[in-house]
Amino acid sequence: MSGVFHPRPNPIVAAMYTAMDMDVDVIVMHGPSGCSFMASRPLENAGVRVVTSSMKDNDLIFGGGDSLERALKEAKERFDPHTIAVIGTCASTIIGDDIKAVIGRVDMGDTICFPIDCHGCLENNTEGAIRALTAGAKAGIIPKDEADRQAKLLRAATALERTRGMTAKAYLSPAVSPTKLAVCRRIADTLSSGGKVAVVMLAKKELAYRFADMFSAVEEARRKLGGEVFLVGNLDAGKGLPRIRVYCTDILADLESDGVRLDRIIGGLEEYAVVGDAMAEEVRAFAPDLTVVLGICHGYPALGEDSILVTDQPRELRNYLQQGLSAVGEAGSHGMVMGAEHIVTLETAQTLRELIR
Repeated sequence: MSGVFHPRPNPIVAAMYTAMDMDVDVIVMHGPSGCSFMASRPLENAGVRVVTSSMKDNDLIFGGGDSLERALKEAKERFDPHTIAVIGTCASTIIGDDIKAVIGRVDMGDTICFPIDCHGCLENNTEGAIRALTAGAKAGIIPKDEADRQAKLLRAATALERTRGMTAKAYLSPAVSPTKLAVCRRIADTLSSGGKVAVVMLAKKELAYRFADMFSAVEEARRKLGGEVFLVGNLDAGKGLPRIRVYCTDILADLESDGVRLDRIIGGLEEYAVVGDAMAEEVRAFAPDLTVVLGICHGYPALGEDSILVTDQPRELRNYLQQGLSAVGEAGSHGMVMGAEHIVTLETAQTLRELIR
């Protein structure tokens, strides 16, 4: 046993989201109709079709190949997609269905259809993402060197969670966020007294659409109250999987339209686990009185009394609060950003705006 008692993200869902990041058009889940249902809805909000082979009890005895064949034919006819990823589940893995062989029996025309060997009992959810990347590279969806680079980043993210994140403790109960008013007063007071505020974003993929709103809010506060700000984020649009690069481009365009320009861009949106040290070095040179850290906050190595942490994860929030850190939560953020093309309002940022009016 891994020693972690609370629920953790599922490898199957990680494979689904990675398929989305590779711009796959249709995901076929080879399993029961309810498998990963809650994850499917936000994926469809983001424009990815998600269907299932709807395995029944007879399929568990006689094999689910026929059900998968029917699902593939229906997906091809109904959506005429460029790409289809067929993702395995616990059910299809346990009975030993050969997904690749089933795909080979179906005339998919010019549609690229490839299997992702996955199930929910893999130790780390990141393994599901790595398997999706490997399968995507083999199918020619992404370059192999990019798949290898992404796999290294995912293993670094796993290590980060084991040392400083949710899997560093056996059990973390979800925390209810403190109100945002107190932390926003700290930001406003620091700026109005002529102090220096750094804003550091270590965002994970699409969640950057929400966390990036803090850049605009703090810059707005600086214009009104005075002081100095230093803005740094992992928004390198030249790095990452196809869809992830678009996120960076969208966000930077929105910030620019608000007259906000980051002082440093360090790393892409998949690199949150490996760029914290480089960000901290830049921030130290600025010598802030207060640092606001957004996203995967424990990826930043210099957290302390002069830090404010903003996370979307209730268990991570508990982790931070137990360490005596000043932290607030932005619950439900993931559902808000799926399918987004522009920055989504962050409650903490909006609280700061209202405070300075």
